[in-house]
Amino acid sequence: MNLLIPLYVHPAEDPEAWRRLLTAAERTYGVVINPASGPGDAPDPAFTAAARALSATGARLLGYVDTDYGVRGTERVIADWRRHREWYGVDGCFLDRTTARREGLAECRRLVRGLRRAGATTVVLNPGVHPAPGYARLADLTVTFEGPWSTYVSGFSRPGWAARPSSGRLCHLVYGVPRPLVPLAVRTARERGAAVCGPVTGELPNPWAGLTPALTEAER
Repeated sequence: MNLLIPLYVHPAEDPEAWRRLLTAAERTYGVVINPASGPGDAPDPAFTAAARALSATGARLLGYVDTDYGVRGTERVIADWRRHREWYGVDGCFLDRTTARREGLAECRRLVRGLRRAGATTVVLNPGVHPAPGYARLADLTVTFEGPWSTYVSGFSRPGWAARPSSGRLCHLVYGVPRPLVPLAVRTARERGAAVCGPVTGELPNPWAGLTPALTEAER
């Protein structure tokens, strides 16, 4: 199982986390680059170096852009992604806080098409919940769960459309998994239709800073 890695910790603050990621980057679906809840106002040299090193491993780099649940306009979102591409060499886009409502589907479709025209080869949507039918067909990957293991165990549910084969388009980001239960978390994600997942033992604010258990299980 591949992992999507939103490693938001700064490379200068936790260089060891980035070194661990470099050793296993080829086993990930993608790594989200997020210097300042987006690209920031100017290139960050530490992220530039980290992105260059990851790119050399063949990892897919996704620039983080916040959509504020559809409030931010398409032009602003695409402008942020262009800065990511120029400064950090990303090839895809991770759209955070995307709307999940049916009435937002058309606007999200226009945004994804605009990003692809701008050169984004991979687009990931992160509503963090199961959106209305149709969203998962817009992007390459849609995050339909983001939260702690306790919620994943006790509060997970899915609509009928998500129970059907998804052609590898669904992702679950699960953190706070007790280390002995990481294999169970991987199996559970597979059973729930997630082709990409990130069951990690870490907790907020940077759960993916510790990657070893999840990366080990992803190889199985």
